[in-house]
Amino acid sequence: MPNKSFLREKTSVFFVLCLVVLSCGKPDQNYVPKPKGYNRIELPAHSYTQLTEKHPYTFAYSKWAKVLPDTFATAQKDWLFIQYPQFSANIQLTYKPLKKDQNLLRDYINDAYKLAGKHQIRASSIQEQRVVTKSGHTVMIFKIEGDVPSPYQFYTTDSTDHFLRGAIYFPVATKNDSLSPVIDYLQKDMIQLLNTLEWR
Repeated sequence: MPNKSFLREKTSVFFVLCLVVLSCGKPDQNYVPKPKGYNRIELPAHSYTQLTEKHPYTFAYSKWAKVLPDTFATAQKDWLFIQYPQFSANIQLTYKPLKKDQNLLRDYINDAYKLAGKHQIRASSIQEQRVVTKSGHTVMIFKIEGDVPSPYQFYTTDSTDHFLRGAIYFPVATKNDSLSPVIDYLQKDMIQLLNTLEWR
């Protein structure tokens, strides 16, 4: 005759097995995975102010942004950051005088293409678009799609005296699908900057 402790152990194991079997019911047939979500980004209404600092150019920029001198070691006198603290983003502007030198113009245009092309490794596509702004300037815009730090770049020139290159830049590593509303917002500010650009 089995002892009581042996029966007690068998009963306990049987009871636990029953609980496990009963708890593993049919999976919910109506289960739908939740879509990926991102944090809500509050975007202020577009509003602009005129650049009053003394540079060889002027334009209207967002009143929510700060205009700061470029701090890179290679920066020149009229290079600027239009910084958006709430988005951890900026529009970088690099200005170069041409002095009616067509060789310089060719070199600066080639540099603009090279800088846009550096994103090819991570970009899903790079689209070029030539536009004429309201102020009559011809601008080459590069739209760089994919998880890249600079989704838009551009350059504009009067071909004799002025050359201005710009880039929307995010120094943080973030998936661009989550930044899409901010990228669209900054792209509108970039277009406003170009539409109001005047050489001095």
